[in-house]
Amino acid sequence: MTLHVDAPLFATRRRALQLAGVAALAAVLAPRMSLATEAQVAEEMKKLFGSKAMDEGKVKLDVPEIAENGLVVPINIDVDSPMTDADFVKSVHVFADGNPLPQVVTYHFTPESGKASASTRMRLAQTQNVIAVAEMSSGALFSTRAQVKVTIGGCGG
Repeated sequence: MTLHVDAPLFATRRRALQLAGVAALAAVLAPRMSLATEAQVAEEMKKLFGSKAMDEGKVKLDVPEIAENGLVVPINIDVDSPMTDADFVKSVHVFADGNPLPQVVTYHFTPESGKASASTRMRLAQTQNVIAVAEMSSGALFSTRAQVKVTIGGCGG
C-alpha cells in the first residue's frame, strides 16, 4: 500500500500549524507588549507612597545617557545614608515609563546592609525615563530620574 500525500494539502496543513503557532505566541505576548506610560508610573508610585512629598538628593542613579544595546543597560543605585539603626534606607524602588510593568525592581535594606547600593541590568526597548525612589526608615522619600536614550545599531531611536 502506498500513501500518497497531496503536496498542496500538506503545505496548507503545515502553513496552518505555523500560523496557529504564531497566533498562540501573539496571544501570550500581546498583553506584555504594551508599555507603561508616565501616567501609569505616577499611579504606581501613588499606590506605594500615597501623596507623600519626595525630595531630591541622597539618591544617585547611574545609567548611561545613551544605550547602544537596549537588551543590557546597566543601572547602579547608591543612596547616601549612615545605615544606622536610627537612620537607614528601608528600600529603593525603580520605575521606568517605557517598560511593560511600571515598577522594574525593588531592593530592601537593613542597617546590617552597611551600604544602600545595588546594581543590575535592565532591558529597555525604547528611550525612556528611569526613576529611583529611596524610602528611608523615618518615612522620608528621596527620588531622582534619568532619561536613557536607546539607539538601534548606534543610530538614534
